[in-house]
Amino acid sequence: MVKLNDIVVKFGDFTALHHINVEVKEGEFFTFLGPSGCGKTTTLRTITGFIEPAQGTVIVQGADITHVPIEERNIGIVFQSYALFPTMTVYDNIAFGLRIKKNKRPDVDRKVREIAQKVDLSDEQLQKAVSQLSGGQQQRVAIARALVNEPAIICMDEPLSNLDARLRVQLRNELKKMQRDFGITTIYVTHDQEEALTLSDRIAVFNDGFIEQVGTPNEIYNHSNSEFVCNFIGDINRLESGIVEKMIKAGAAIRKEEYNYIRLERVHVNEPPRDGLLILDGVVKSQEYYGLYIKYTIDVKHQIVRVIEKNDGVKIYDPGETVKICIDPVDVMAYPHGDVSGRDGNA
Repeated sequence: MVKLNDIVVKFGDFTALHHINVEVKEGEFFTFLGPSGCGKTTTLRTITGFIEPAQGTVIVQGADITHVPIEERNIGIVFQSYALFPTMTVYDNIAFGLRIKKNKRPDVDRKVREIAQKVDLSDEQLQKAVSQLSGGQQQRVAIARALVNEPAIICMDEPLSNLDARLRVQLRNELKKMQRDFGITTIYVTHDQEEALTLSDRIAVFNDGFIEQVGTPNEIYNHSNSEFVCNFIGDINRLESGIVEKMIKAGAAIRKEEYNYIRLERVHVNEPPRDGLLILDGVVKSQEYYGLYIKYTIDVKHQIVRVIEKNDGVKIYDPGETVKICIDPVDVMAYPHGDVSGRDGNA
């Protein structure tokens, strides 16, 4: 559906993207994820036509659109700021692109009302100025304006970042439902790992203009290709030499010459012993109660290990208590020192 072939983007002497190769499948929700300045928005802007690459091609539905003007690419765009006209009505905002394309008035009216219904905007809201709407309603207007022209692809640049935390979670669910209902190929940019994991069919993790890894949310989280990815996605413990040496002595196939990591939820407290499980004494330093789960900070051999345990309402450990932490070596992710695996730009 969308292919980026060997894309290089330069701003003067600075190379922003290094030989990026990405293929997005039809109907897929594909996310570009990474910290600020990593190249994810630059890649999106290359697809939409705001940036022309120094090298490489942009292919959409088999056609090379690298040098095609923005307005001829048939790509809907939802900006971070929504870029709506605040003094115009919701109706006029949605209709704007149709009128530019000189659609007939009856067709404009029909298409605006159809798309408004699909994104849950009422007839009453259509007559309001955009400035009178809430942030969540404005987001729906921006999506409706992008979809009303029936684009082959919709690109979204951090569309939830200006909303409060509760509304972000609510609209995240609505966004995924809308994308599924429309079946439209969606390319989404975010720096929020939770957002990427919950929304995406696949994720490309960017770092310094390279792609570190492409995969499903489960692959990215549980089988991180590089040390950068494992640290960027979710929360994780880096195991220090004392614990690593204990695991090696117990027969674990890990090496002290590598950096060894384990996810918080993969460490357990006072679990029944079984073959292959490493059990170590520790002292609870603190606990954070979240309702569904409890996060413990535990001192193990003078290393702080953080643990997330499901809250069963019975086994709750207080600061100062001695506990046994349990680690299965198969849950450890290991990376060579100075690891840059995944930095081949391929996706």
